[in-house]
Amino acid sequence: MSNTSSNSVSGKNRYFDRDTLYQIGLYIVMYGIAIAFFVPYWRMFQLSVTPMSVIAEGGFHWIPPEVTFAVWQRYLFEEPIIYQWTFNTFMIATITTLIVLVVDSMIAFSLTRLKWPGQSAVLGIIMASFMIPGYVNIIPLYTLVNNLGLMNSYWAIILPFAAGPLGVFLLIQFFRDIPEELEEAARLDGFSTLRIYSRIILPLSTPILTALGLFVFIWSWNQFLWPLIVLNDDALYTLPIGVVTLRDVNALAPNVIMTSLALASLPLFIVFLLFQDKLISSVQMQAGTG
Repeated sequence: MSNTSSNSVSGKNRYFDRDTLYQIGLYIVMYGIAIAFFVPYWRMFQLSVTPMSVIAEGGFHWIPPEVTFAVWQRYLFEEPIIYQWTFNTFMIATITTLIVLVVDSMIAFSLTRLKWPGQSAVLGIIMASFMIPGYVNIIPLYTLVNNLGLMNSYWAIILPFAAGPLGVFLLIQFFRDIPEELEEAARLDGFSTLRIYSRIILPLSTPILTALGLFVFIWSWNQFLWPLIVLNDDALYTLPIGVVTLRDVNALAPNVIMTSLALASLPLFIVFLLFQDKLISSVQMQAGTG
């Protein structure tokens, strides 16, 4: 009898020990945070399919009593300007990402694998640029873009961000971990510097380049202030700017505003579903690098 009671007590202790309680509490907190982040998105979708007659009655509904996809149909099939804005945003984000990857990787390669005077000074300037707020550069950049005649074009958005200190810093940390013996062996085999860069360094740096590319693409997709300054033509607007213009025109129609917001965030949501593993690994990689 005593053995049975002791076994039951030990079984309870096993299920309610400190580690188990910690895991339960951790899951509760994490799922609670996930739900807190999900609620605004659900509210956005819920309002986008709610008729104006129901919205005008007031009140809060987790699930609308009536559902309509008329606004979605309007923007997806009747007003092609959304597709134009999406194409503009995709083109700008893609070209910006490719240029940043090439330029930042070349800068990092030259700072870690080549020997030339002033390397430490250049690296110090790049690191010091982290301390300069981005808003300080708006007026000089605007003046430069205007003098070059690039206003109201894709290049006015792409070229000012063709290289960034964050990408250079991440790639420098990664390139330094690549063994120099590989480069020495390649030079003995007759590899040129350009060939070492393209055939050895870049293939070995695929994880960090993928992570950097995803973050640059998402950042470029969400740009708002700079494209708003340099673009004047409605046909050249990006999605974030286009959504704001729709909000101003339809200020008294919450379902229209929420539908436009959902359409603007849908492409990035698809990107996240496709590359969520790489995004998570890139965050872990940046934490390890820092």
